[in-house]
Amino acid sequence: MTDEAMSPLRRRMIEDMTIRKLAPKTQHDYVQRVKNFAAFLGRSPDMASFEDVRRYQLHLAASGVGVPTINQTVSTLRFFFRVTLRRYDIVEHAHFIHEPRKLPVVLSPEEVARLLDAAPGLKYKAALSVAYGAGLRAAEVVSLKVADIRTSVTFRWKDYRADGRDRQKVMTLSTGEFIRRFLTHVLPHGFHRIRHYGLLASGTRADNIARARELLAVSNSQAEPTGVAADPGKPTCPCCGGRMIIIEVFERGATPRHQPTAPPIAIRVDTS
Repeated sequence: MTDEAMSPLRRRMIEDMTIRKLAPKTQHDYVQRVKNFAAFLGRSPDMASFEDVRRYQLHLAASGVGVPTINQTVSTLRFFFRVTLRRYDIVEHAHFIHEPRKLPVVLSPEEVARLLDAAPGLKYKAALSVAYGAGLRAAEVVSLKVADIRTSVTFRWKDYRADGRDRQKVMTLSTGEFIRRFLTHVLPHGFHRIRHYGLLASGTRADNIARARELLAVSNSQAEPTGVAADPGKPTCPCCGGRMIIIEVFERGATPRHQPTAPPIAIRVDTS
């Protein structure tokens, strides 16, 4: 439509959208929705009332229009009446419709295994595995090349021991090593990671504990040497660091003679 044939109302609405830097596609959609609203009314949309807007919403809902289309129409009418016409009361009660999010339908691990087993050959099974595991489209799987397979992973990491620009560093690891290091941070099922704050924060833990002992006048008995020579015949406990006592030595696969016994249960009888 040329500028000569454009109505002053449409020109003003386009100018309002241009001032707010709306995208050309958005401007075209807004103008088209206002045009559809005017066709429903049979007259100029600036003469519409609140009941006209309400009837138009009922018309859209009854005609089976989807929720996104209804919300886009409400957004258009809000802009048209509030910004272009300055008539806030018309769309005061024109609300958006909440559409609940639906979880995507995914295959179970058993169904994925059956899908891959149904592939007619190794080539198709590899293509299906890559497509499902990496989330690729069919065209992307077809265009894959050997050079696209990464044998290493490059990533940025933050070195808190450095300051300034030297803190951000780049590291390159092989794919297997990267996965191994990543999995070391994955806790088994049922475990929870404990993050210490305050006095036990990792960055200042040693200094804070030393300061707390100084204020409490408590000596660090673990740091002081005991003067007792370590017995090389007694192995060190991997948990507490103390010396273990050998009770019995038996061959591999044999049953030890010394069986651990449960501690005695103390029974207390109240005779009072």
